[in-house]
Amino acid sequence: MPQTKGQLEAEISDAIIRFEKEYMGRGPLETKTYIIDDLVIVRLKGVLTRAECQLAESNEASVGRELIKRMRHALLEKGRPMLDAIVKDVVGIPVKSLHTDLSTVTGERLIVFSLEAVPELPSNTRDDKCS
Repeated sequence: MPQTKGQLEAEISDAIIRFEKEYMGRGPLETKTYIIDDLVIVRLKGVLTRAECQLAESNEASVGRELIKRMRHALLEKGRPMLDAIVKDVVGIPVKSLHTDLSTVTGERLIVFSLEAVPELPSNTRDDKCS
């Protein structure tokens, strides 16, 4: 039986959490995934370490925030083949592009995967015809 959209979104969230823990060294506090047309949007909350939070709030906060963003972006780009594989394995469609941003104020990261096609998801509507 095919998985529902919600099950696919949960599977992507779980896999991204594992990636964050294993590759980045620390997992987010909360993760939610949304599949919308040919986009997979992953929202991760609480991704910054205590040290990164202190750096972002220091006297040289703008320098610290830029450093955190550059480092996190470089790490994510290095792990991109793994992220692309995670999404492809779950939805069955290759990733065309990846976009990301990190808020050093809220500690939230968004990752947007653009897919090569719209995934075929099971319909959430029921067939109300009489048998």
